[in-house]
Amino acid sequence: MPSLTGAQIIARTLRDLNVKVLFGIVGIPVVEIAEEAIDLGIQYIGFRNEQAASYAASAYGYLSGRPGVCLVVGGPGVLHAMAGVGNSSANAFPLLLLAGSSESDLTSRGAFQELDAISLLTPHTKLSLRPASLGLIPSAIANTYRTSFYGRPGPSFVDFPADLIQGASSERESEQNVKEVATPPKGGAQRDRVLEVARLLKGAKAPLVVVGKGCAYAKAEVPIQELIETTAIPFLPTPMGKGALPDSHPQNTASARSTALKLADVVLVLGARLNWILHFGDAPKWNPKAQIIQVDISPEEVGRNRGDASLGLVGDIAVVAEQLLGALDGWRWDSCVSDYTQRLLESKRKNETAAAAKAKVDKSPMTYERAFSVIKAALDRLSPPQEGNIVYVSEGANTMDISRSIFSVEYPRLRLDAGTYATMGVGMGYAIAAHVAYNNGAPHTAKKKVVAIEGDSAFGFSAMEVETMARYQMDILIFVINNGGIYHGDSRDADEWLKLQQATTKGAATKGEGLRSWSLGWEVGYEKIAEACGGVGFLVRTPEELARATEEGFKAKVPVVVNVIIEAGKAGKLEFGWQASTQKATKL
Repeated sequence: MPSLTGAQIIARTLRDLNVKVLFGIVGIPVVEIAEEAIDLGIQYIGFRNEQAASYAASAYGYLSGRPGVCLVVGGPGVLHAMAGVGNSSANAFPLLLLAGSSESDLTSRGAFQELDAISLLTPHTKLSLRPASLGLIPSAIANTYRTSFYGRPGPSFVDFPADLIQGASSERESEQNVKEVATPPKGGAQRDRVLEVARLLKGAKAPLVVVGKGCAYAKAEVPIQELIETTAIPFLPTPMGKGALPDSHPQNTASARSTALKLADVVLVLGARLNWILHFGDAPKWNPKAQIIQVDISPEEVGRNRGDASLGLVGDIAVVAEQLLGALDGWRWDSCVSDYTQRLLESKRKNETAAAAKAKVDKSPMTYERAFSVIKAALDRLSPPQEGNIVYVSEGANTMDISRSIFSVEYPRLRLDAGTYATMGVGMGYAIAAHVAYNNGAPHTAKKKVVAIEGDSAFGFSAMEVETMARYQMDILIFVINNGGIYHGDSRDADEWLKLQQATTKGAATKGEGLRSWSLGWEVGYEKIAEACGGVGFLVRTPEELARATEEGFKAKVPVVVNVIIEAGKAGKLEFGWQASTQKATKL
């Protein structure tokens, strides 16, 4: 076999592992890896910032069920990609980060972009390796790739010195290859614990099933839906658990979330952690007497916070759901044993009526709720939720929190948001990942439209990735919800904002007369970014303009940015609704 370069060995190993796409930014020396990968038929998506590339790779891992692969340069490239590593770890998304580094013989001499990346990344990854020779490259990549998605998914890392990438292999080293890594084996929970959980569920007066994003990642929607419908137990999806069971399902208690958590006496938590998103399982948000049963692939999660370690079930969610179905043996919860169902229904009616009233508030500028209701109505006409042909990406504190309950998701893995880490800046990378995952290499399935609903602050983190979308002809529809601030703005009109700006430049901000820390520019023309990059932009202020822009943007074949001017919310309190509710509850 002829001699191969390290770059060729890396690219061939990725191909043998059936890697379909690389996300990243090239430079010396990793550009050689990217070029060899392209020549072997691996798609390469080049970003404008390593943060967005690493976010995209991690989201692709979540959507595909196999590690997303990100390629970056050493030094600052690795530092930028650390954002994706942290996000991957917090969300349990499988990610394989590959990076180049300075020559081995220049270590500690101040080499170009020198960084001890292994020492930096080892505490934050499942496995970090630096192969010592060309012959060890295939096994290093295969081991880190497998480790990333076996067990609890997360990030892994391989560092390639420049001399390894550019070096020439011996005949023996050229013959090293790997086989595609099989899907991780699936195990079930202990039988005695499954039987005990079944006993508890049968004795519950107010049972509840929490459906987390782990259910979507595990592709466990079929057995979970059978479990829910066989037992008639109400369920509550977490934000990214939405769609694992249809939002329209009659047993969905999402619009009665607070009531469900306060009343439930036995709670089966499937693929969700008892972290801030679920208020740690603590009272008063939860019933203090509730028995909380965690089902997770990771034993470390069982017993965390309010979870009962003696009841936890460790195993693949789909397998455990089938085990529970068998142990319950056709049992169906009798809703007549308590007023639980009636109280859930009353809460749902009350909250849905209030939400509908907010959506009808017709004022200028528009409110969040009014803008979202207009977008939803237009999208539902263009692509009914039952067809499952829209992927929603959402980020930004109020934008994400309010839109979550408005846009219906009927199928799993069709909603991405800032997730467990509440990471701002993921939106554009996630949107690109969704477009690649659902629309590339799948000619026999209907294309999915990716719709990103962005707060103006969140959009600013990675707005230049609109150029990436345009370059690869991705027809992503982006709504920038523009209130001129983080959480909210601080001005009612342009004149007021200009006065604040002038006061700031004159040093009067200390007297409360200038721009505040959460201030952004007044009605920034975000739509012009799309226009500058070859896409289409819309600036809208009224419901009529928004409806037209939504329809035209949905049908466009290029990236579209709809800049939606809404009320600044100057009088509002600076807070994130999800956490604020916990703080208020704690004071009771």
